[in-house]
Amino acid sequence: MIPVISIAVFLPLVGALLLMALPKSSSKFAHTVGIIASALTLLVTLVIWSRGIVPGGFAQVEEVTWIEAIGAAYRVGVDGISLPLVLLSALLFLLAFIYQAKSGDRARSFVILMLMLETASIGTFVALDALLFYVFFEVSLVSMYFMIAGWGGVERQKAALMFFLYTLLGSLPLLLAILGMFLASDPYTFDMRVWIDMPPLLGVGGMLALIAMLFTFAVKIPAFPVHTWLPAAHVQAPTVGSVILAGVMLKFGTYGLVRFALQMTPEAFADAGTVVLAVGVVGAIYGAFVALAQSDLKRMIAYTSVNHMGYVVIAVAIAAMATDPKMRSIALDGATLQMISHGLVTGALFFLVGMLKDRAHTREMDQFGGLLKVVPIMGWTYILMAFASLGLPGLAHFPAEFQIFLATLNVSPWAVISILAIVVVAALYLRSISAVFLGETNEKWSKMADLDRREIIVLVPLIVLTIAIGVAPSWLLNLINITTTSMGL
Repeated sequence: MIPVISIAVFLPLVGALLLMALPKSSSKFAHTVGIIASALTLLVTLVIWSRGIVPGGFAQVEEVTWIEAIGAAYRVGVDGISLPLVLLSALLFLLAFIYQAKSGDRARSFVILMLMLETASIGTFVALDALLFYVFFEVSLVSMYFMIAGWGGVERQKAALMFFLYTLLGSLPLLLAILGMFLASDPYTFDMRVWIDMPPLLGVGGMLALIAMLFTFAVKIPAFPVHTWLPAAHVQAPTVGSVILAGVMLKFGTYGLVRFALQMTPEAFADAGTVVLAVGVVGAIYGAFVALAQSDLKRMIAYTSVNHMGYVVIAVAIAAMATDPKMRSIALDGATLQMISHGLVTGALFFLVGMLKDRAHTREMDQFGGLLKVVPIMGWTYILMAFASLGLPGLAHFPAEFQIFLATLNVSPWAVISILAIVVVAALYLRSISAVFLGETNEKWSKMADLDRREIIVLVPLIVLTIAIGVAPSWLLNLINITTTSMGL
């Protein structure tokens, strides 16, 4: 059988190696290679989707011995939690390449970094060997660091360094947890499937491993209070860097929270569930209020990510604490759907803010006014995605957050206080719509150009999927539910 998962992982890397091997090429050729490689990757991920998954385990597993002496192997596969994230990643990278095609600023180097990051991202979601997971997890940091440092804003060096140090140091506890679980395995192995079926660390050891993993993934999500690197990284990153950071890389943390913390240390997580739940509640509320205080559109959207990822943390904690398998499944369905909807909606919003910045060279809300009359396509698209982000029924966030709050109300009712953050998020988006797109038109922007064909091509798939998930989420939930209903904890 054709190893389609491995092809999806390494196709972008092949494109990067091709660009490295060729003489210094034109910007147009570099972008063409990026678009073709990412488009082929998306097609391959659709083939993976068409092959389906199986209940209670991983499907389409590919395994080759890597380091036989320590039981490490190249192991990849998918289930109902990882496959939607793979599809999301492939789509966002393709759209990012299409958006970036207008830029000639050291295009060859930028495309190489993006393709390497795509390989690392998809590899992180499909890895079934803990050592392989850690390699992909760490390699992604390098590409994003250079993207921010080389193509970011005025304070890009500081933001890139903060991002790298936070995430690199934050990942070291995960390495210790992986080594601890390896040493507790009998026989020694890094096979994540074995660790999920028979957690190697129990009692005190399991709790220490959980604490280490929680710290690593909290930094990556990012959860309060280790979130401070995120706004600076987003504000200084180029537009596509922000899209990939929010839409794909933040999901490394929430995915790891499910795959490692929840599935490999379930007893310890159940004991610590209330603490993790409190962190999620604080993060959701804090992110909303801090976002409300921002005047920079990009910084505002960055803080809403803290809010939305807080809901995912709440859902995973509820799944760990739930004794009813049905409530556990509902919570995990909501968590996974929230990851996907956040990638679509926030990715679109970062694209839109980047498009506005390209025209106006500012993101300060008070500099605008009345743009809906000047750029109606951009304005109505922003309004639609803002309503999606605040959880309007019929759009992607609503079915995800509804399931999260439903499970939360059943398992730990006090945590439903986090629903108040939705009111704050609604207020901040309505304020931004009013300041930027409504009212009297600022004559300075009276001749601003509306979205062009390339920009519309980038946004349309995100809009369509946001509406499709909001109106009829079952096509995606059915895929997710195959895994969550059979997940024994």
